[in-house]
Amino acid sequence: MTSLDPALLPASGRFEGSEHCFPLRVYYEDTDAAGIVYYANYLKFAERARTEALRLSGRDHQELLRDAGLFFAVRHVEVEYLWPARLDDAVLVRTRFTSMGAAFVDAEQRLFVGDRLLARVLMKVVTLTPTGRPARIPAAWREHFKTYLMDPAGDGTATASQT
Repeated sequence: MTSLDPALLPASGRFEGSEHCFPLRVYYEDTDAAGIVYYANYLKFAERARTEALRLSGRDHQELLRDAGLFFAVRHVEVEYLWPARLDDAVLVRTRFTSMGAAFVDAEQRLFVGDRLLARVLMKVVTLTPTGRPARIPAAWREHFKTYLMDPAGDGTATASQT
C-alpha cells in the first residue's frame, strides 16, 4: 500500500488555542433556487467541522466505536440564523467545546463569512452504546477532551464539568 501525498488529503482546519477553525466553500448543491444556503445545510457544515476538530485533536469516531463500543449522537441542537450564506462564499466554522459531563459534550459553533456572523449552533452530543443506551465517556477520552474545553464566557480558560 502506498501512502497518500499529504497535499491530497482533505483539510482538517486548525486550532487557535482550544477553538477549532474549519474553512469551507459554499457549493451550488448547498443552495436553494435563490443561491442562498438551504437552512439544514448549516447543520451539515457544523457536523463536518466537529468531526474534523475531533480528528485534528488526535481522536476519531471509528476509534471510539472500535475501542469502547460507543458512538456520538446529537441529543439537542439549537440554530440561530442571522445572515444568509450564498453560493461561492468562503465560510469559516469556529467550534468551541464548552462543557463536558459523564456522557455528553456541549459545543458552540459559529459560522462566519469574513467578520459577519451567519449562524450560531449550540449542540449537545452524547455517547451511546450500539443498542442506543447512554454510556459514560471513557476516562481516556474525558482526559483528552479537557485540553479542548473552553468556558462559556469564551476567555480560553480550560474547564471540565465532573457531572
